[in-house]
This record gives sequence, C-alpha cells and structure tokens, in this order.
Amino acid sequence: MTPDHAPTSGRPAEPHGLPRQADQSGRATAYRTTVTTPLPFDDVLALVDEALGAWLKQEGHDEPPPTGRSPRAERFRLGERVLLDRDTGPLPASTAAPAVHTAATASDPDTASASASDSAAGPVSPAGRYARRRLRTPDGAHRTHLLTITLATPADPVGPAGTATSVDGRTPVVFRLEAEYLTSGPPVLSPVRVPVPEVARTLLPLLDAYDGPAVLTAQPRVVGPAEVDDLIDQLCDPERRLAAVVVSVPPSTPLEEWLAEQVQPVLHQVTGLASLHVLDHAALPLFNVAFEFHKVYGGAVRTYLPEVDPASRADAGRHQVLAKRRMAEDTRRAAGLLAREPRQIAAALPTPPALAAVPPLVVPQEYRLPVRSRTASEAPRSRVDERRRRTVQRPPRSGSRLCTTVPAPLVAVMQTADLRPAAALLAPAEAEFARLVRDVAADKELGPDSFGELVSRFAEFPLLEFTGDEKETIALDGKPDGTGWARLAWDGLTALQEYAAAAVRGQAGGDFKAWCEHTPPGCHHFPPRKAVRWESRTVESHAKWKRERMLPVPSCVDASRRAFMGAHLRIGGGSTAPRLHYLDDCSGSGRIYVGYIGQHLTNTRTN
Repeated sequence: MTPDHAPTSGRPAEPHGLPRQADQSGRATAYRTTVTTPLPFDDVLALVDEALGAWLKQEGHDEPPPTGRSPRAERFRLGERVLLDRDTGPLPASTAAPAVHTAATASDPDTASASASDSAAGPVSPAGRYARRRLRTPDGAHRTHLLTITLATPADPVGPAGTATSVDGRTPVVFRLEAEYLTSGPPVLSPVRVPVPEVARTLLPLLDAYDGPAVLTAQPRVVGPAEVDDLIDQLCDPERRLAAVVVSVPPSTPLEEWLAEQVQPVLHQVTGLASLHVLDHAALPLFNVAFEFHKVYGGAVRTYLPEVDPASRADAGRHQVLAKRRMAEDTRRAAGLLAREPRQIAAALPTPPALAAVPPLVVPQEYRLPVRSRTASEAPRSRVDERRRRTVQRPPRSGSRLCTTVPAPLVAVMQTADLRPAAALLAPAEAEFARLVRDVAADKELGPDSFGELVSRFAEFPLLEFTGDEKETIALDGKPDGTGWARLAWDGLTALQEYAAAAVRGQAGGDFKAWCEHTPPGCHHFPPRKAVRWESRTVESHAKWKRERMLPVPSCVDASRRAFMGAHLRIGGGSTAPRLHYLDDCSGSGRIYVGYIGQHLTNTRTN
C-alpha cells in the first residue's frame, strides 16, 4: 500500500485530456458533477428551484418568482450583480452530433452560434425534456461565481454509455451541476479549485443520486460485514464512472469519534465527486482479505478509480492512499489532496447524450426582467461613501503616512483633474481602488483613537476580515497605553491590506514578514521585528496553548471553521503585551483573516 497520497510507479500516465488543478492563466478548476436520479423530472426541477431560492434568501438576495407558463428562456435580476437565467423545453431529436453545453460554453452565456440556435429551433420531434438554471453572484469586486444546473431526460432508455437506463419503468433524469469563477479586470491569483457549492450539499441527499451501482451521498456510508461484498461489487463494476473513497478506522479509535474528528473534515471537498464509504472495525479485515492487492487500513483513506482489477497487483498503484499521518499534520491540505483526483475524473467525463442535446442558452432581450428595482434609499452604501461620511465627522490630524504606490494603469488616471470618467473605463476592482486611494489621500489616513473605533472601522480594509471576539479587543481600551496600541495595530492592518492587495495579484514577493523587510517605496512601513511568522515549537506542541490559537475562519477556509494562527503582530509590551493573530489565505480565498486582537495568549513567559 502506498504510504502517502503521491504518484506511484505502477500508476499509468495521466490521460491527455485530463484537466489540471489550475490552468496556466491562473483560472481555478471548475467543480462539475454528473449523476443520475430515479426521481421524476418535475420533482427534481422543483427541488432545484427550492434549493436555489432558499440559498438566495439566506444570502440576502431576492427570491425568483415561481415557475409557471414561462417563455423558453428568461432572466431575473435578483440583486446587485445577481442574475438568474432559467429555461426549459423539449430535447431535439437529431441523429447529428449535438452541441455540447459545458462550463466553458457558459463562460460567454450571452453569445451563441447562429447555426446552433437555428438547429435547436428547427423542425424536430421531441425526444425528451430538459431544464436549466444558471446563477451568477458576485465573489468580491473582481470575480463572479457562476453556478449552472442542467437536468435532462430522454424519452426512451438508452444504454449504459448514456447513463439513462430505465428505473421501475421510468426513464431516470441525468443531473449536472457546474460551478466556476469568471474574472474581470486585473489578473487575480484565484484559489486552485472552486469550492463545493452549498447548493450541491443541499441537493445531493434529496436526489437519491447514483453513479452506476454506487449511491452518492453527502455523508459517508458506514459499511458493516454484511455490506462488504456489495461494496467490492460496486468498486469493480464497469458502469461506475466516478471515484470511490473508502475510509478505514484505526483499531483503538471509536467509529463515531473518527468520523467526527478526522473523516468529515477530510471528505468535505469531495461531496458529489465520489461515493463515500467507511469500513467499521468488523468489516475492515473482511474487505482487506478479499482485496488483497488493494487494501486500506490504519486510519488511511484510499481513492479507488473506475475499473478496479482486484486480481492485479499492478493495478493497485492507480488507487492512491492518503495516510493517517498526513491527515493529522494538515487537515486542510489533506482534504485538497484527496479531492484532486475525484475532481479531475468528474470534470473529464464525456457528456451524456441527453445533456449533449441541450441547446445553448440564449435569453431574448424582452425576457430579461428585474424582480424589483431598488430605490435610492434601499441601495447599499459603498465603503468609500461610508468612509467619506466618517471623515467629515472627525477633525483632521497630521503625522500619518500613506501608501502612494498604485498599479501602473491608474497613474495617469490619478493625475487627471476628474477621476470619474477615466475610472469608468477601468475594470471594477481598479476603479474602486482608484476612488479609494483618492479618498484616502484627502483624509490623510486618519487612525483610530481606541480599539472600539478600530473594530468599527474594520470594513475599511476590504481584503482583511476580523473573525475574532470584539470583547477581547475592546478590553484593551481600559489599559493606559490603549490609544498607542490601537494606532500601532492600525498601522499593522494598513500594511497587511497593502500586502494582501499585492499578494492576490502574485506580486508580494514573499510573506508579510518579507514584505515588511522590503517594503515597496511609498507604501506603509511596519517594523519587521514586530511581525512574527509563527509561534515557537514549544507553543505548537503544547495542546492547550495551541488550542488557544485555533481561531475562527469561514467554512470556505476550513470545514471545521477553525485554523491555527501562529503568525502575529506585536502591538504592545508590558505585562499585557497585546498581540494581533492572523491567517494569510491570499493564495486561497484571497483574504487575510484576523482571528484575535487582545492581550498576549498563554506561553512559557505568561505562566
């Protein structure tokens, strides 16, 4: 058994068409899953619309109107930069190879080939039905998240290659969910892969989805001794097209404890991309006896690719193993490694004929309807406007410093007398940045007088997010040196913001410590000796002290919503010795998360 999740000598070369984790332009690998469900077409469509509506409501957007006798394609504006397209209709019956609708096609949704449109609207007889939902939502100032859900069902069952065989006299529905990022403006370093959409986690348990003989669930299925033979049959079945992930449990660890602490976080990124199985203590030896060359044990996780040959020792090298040690060292990285092959396999699958027959999505101008239009009082106030309002309310102070280095495309714009016409020609992210720089120059970067003010003004750092306890931070205002500490913390946050702006573009040249040691001319300088890369080995190996530094982060960063923040800034001394702990995730989510601002956490000197 391969000890780590690394290529082995017995593994064949990667297929020519298999997508990499990110292309050379830096685009994140799209999420794509294609499954089959035995539910009726109308029931599946109702579940999709209900899940999308619930998610939009949860995110504070408008809900789309209920579906009815709608035109073939329509568009709804549900908020600022939030668009929902939906269409439904009959599948064309044609012997010619139909156009394939993929995530790449959806990247330019408003343009389509005239010949493709003509053929889709030509005189053909219905051979099935399809429905499609495409949702565009903003993901920061420079990126849009595109979610496309397509379902189709042919009129008559087709063979295994089409993944649409008859189930209980009913033709099953082929379901595809795709998610990708569309970027505009300056190139930004995106995460390596698009995260699993929350809508996918919601829908999967409701669809009774399957991949050939394997049932796809959001949670792993516990396999007992009676189900071992069935699991082996699924792994060897030639109709299985997606990966299968099998988890072993260490001998001395209770199954429930292992599932909660190790398995769930590691499997978080493979939802919908593989069937998930956990062998209990009694089933594990039976499985390994039957799968002599493809064993899994000791708490390891093994990914079984399609077409397993249990009698071939050479075939075992194709099916990689993620060791228990690797999971314990870095759960987040282990989850990414585990998801890599299932994501590539799912993305490289050929499009089933039913989905391939779905025509391109073209929304006529007359059907691009707003759900409602915001009034001036309802329009959200921008950060820049909010900053101007606060600046008017505070008297000016001198002695502050300002980063005057801006991207080259903005230099000419900053020198013009009127910024608005020129900024309108820039990408949205650069235009907002230009306005922000000019506004900052006007108010001379006023710093806070207290930690209470610092917390209330955190939104002025668009690439920083405060996830900590405000009470711990505001408690520092009661100390004699509180004002000075607050201003030094503000200096550190200003430098972190400037570093993050460069890091997401791949121009930082290192971590924040290196940025402080070699601050670009004109940018805000923070003393390098006050920027600490990590905690001491003593702190990291001490369970209680390390737990204090496991601080809140969003679920997109870590499924456990906690991450170790060893990097910190020294913002004061004395017996309190306040510290600012942060997590640099510019290469992932494009943000820096500040998880703690308060008195020094426990270490050898605070005992």
